[in-house]
Amino acid sequence: MTNETKEIISLPEGVTASIDNGVLSLQGPKGSVSKNLIHPRVIVSVGSEGVEIISQKFSKTEKKLFNTFKAHIKNLMKGVTEGFEYKLKICSGHFPMNVSVKGNKMEVKNFIGESVPRTLTFKEGAEVKLNGEMISVTGINKELVSQAAADIEQLTRRVGFDRRIFQDGIYIVEKDGKVIE
Repeated sequence: MTNETKEIISLPEGVTASIDNGVLSLQGPKGSVSKNLIHPRVIVSVGSEGVEIISQKFSKTEKKLFNTFKAHIKNLMKGVTEGFEYKLKICSGHFPMNVSVKGNKMEVKNFIGESVPRTLTFKEGAEVKLNGEMISVTGINKELVSQAAADIEQLTRRVGFDRRIFQDGIYIVEKDGKVIE
């Protein structure tokens, strides 16, 4: 166990950072995003070189928190520079499913022959586009984008059926450039 650990994460070009009461805010070409990074054992500050993470003690618990904060900061930086994109595929083999997106609402009609449409409302920060049988969810906040994609997948979930056997539904096929098999 060492005494103090300090790491500086340098900011990409065109990205500025500020911290106020433990809330780290980053502004970049894609927009601005903020994250609450408060913990008594790990200190986050913004300096001239970049975002600085300091831990007074470096036991197992502090190491976990330290690396978690580091991952959050890197995700925030990637979000304001590149953004995140999740792709989902509409699979309907038995009944023709109709999917429509209007603003922040999504509606799935005729899922497995149901007469009542299934609806979903998205949180601000995730943009959903429909292109044929592919759905694209984009945004700068990784947590909002991934939660929107998971909510879409859960919208067509069938309780009591085996997922290993193919069923109609909407499934995530790509997570931020990584293809899911």
